[in-house]
Formats: sequence, C-alpha cells, structure tokens
Amino acid sequence: MTKLHESASQTAGPYVHIGCVPNFSGISGVYTQDVGAQMVNENTIGDRISITGTVFDGTGNALKDAMVEIWQADANGIHASGDPRGDPDLNFSGWGRKASDSETGVWRFDTIKPGPVPHGNDRMMAPHITFWVVARGINIGLHTRMYFPEEDAANADDPVLARIEHKNRISTLIATRESDGMYQFNIHLQGPQETVFFDV
Repeated sequence: MTKLHESASQTAGPYVHIGCVPNFSGISGVYTQDVGAQMVNENTIGDRISITGTVFDGTGNALKDAMVEIWQADANGIHASGDPRGDPDLNFSGWGRKASDSETGVWRFDTIKPGPVPHGNDRMMAPHITFWVVARGINIGLHTRMYFPEEDAANADDPVLARIEHKNRISTLIATRESDGMYQFNIHLQGPQETVFFDV
C-alpha cells in the first residue's frame, strides 16, 4: 500500500477568490450571491452594526487581495448551532466572508452586535467577533478577535484578553467606534501596530 504524505502549505494564491467569492471575482451563475455575503435579514434579533476595515502589511500598505471571514455569537451570546435559545440560523448565520476591495483594500460586514459568551467556570467572555484572514503571502490563515470599545468593564474581565502578556497590545483588538452602529477594525500583519493573533 502506498503511503501518502501531507502536502506542503502554500500561500493563498490568485484562485482563492474565484473559488470562495466568485461573484466578487466577476464570475456569475455559480451562486445567487457569494457564500457568507449576507449574515442578517429583517427578522434578525439584535442591534445592527457595520464593521469596515483594511488589512495592512508590515510596510503599512493595504492588502487588496485579502479575504476576511468572521464568526460570532448572536445577540444572546449563542453561536449558530441549532441551539433553540439562539436566533434561528435562517435569520442569523453567525458567519460571514468578504473580499477586500481591489482598489482600496477595504472590506465591510453588516451584522449585529454579539452578546457576551460563556467561557466555562461561570465566566463570561466580552462581546467579540472572531476574524480569520488569508491573503497572498500568508501560509496559514490568521485568527484574531475584535472587541467593542464601549464594553470597558466586560473587556477588563475577559479571560482571553487577560492571557495576553503584553497589555499594551490589547488595544490592537479593540475596534474604533465611528458612529452609532459603525465600527472600524484594521488588521496589521506586522510592524509597531501588529494585531494580536491567536494560535487556534
């Protein structure tokens, strides 16, 4: 019997967008809309928010070929899993995928603000959204989180943030509130503002 070896890791190449976001890539007829493009509908429970941002490389240049996915709990802090306490999956997917704009590098998600999530041992995680980023030059997708600036008390008690050794870097995980329901969250791959990434 022939033993097969694991393939080597490769960077996200030029075809990742064609396969994951074909409509964005100009290929119609595969899906009505790209998978992950719409997270909410008119029946979704919770406060509507929009998140925009850019992925920057170590020299401060915007990545115009990045693809960003988010995963989050609903307004009650429940992840989409068929849990009857949560918002039905048809109303809230809990997951989204967007490509960065090919001219500006900006991406945008329209979703709802998540609730606090149980962590175990009767502790709660502050409201947050998990981000996964791939782009050309990245061998393995990068995981990070976005927290909300108005949740000071919850952020201070968050068990995940408490594990970050260099406390001055926690600010890289806090979004900027631009107006009611509008947040900006930029992700820096390297450099003095490098975002905290998690080994998941």
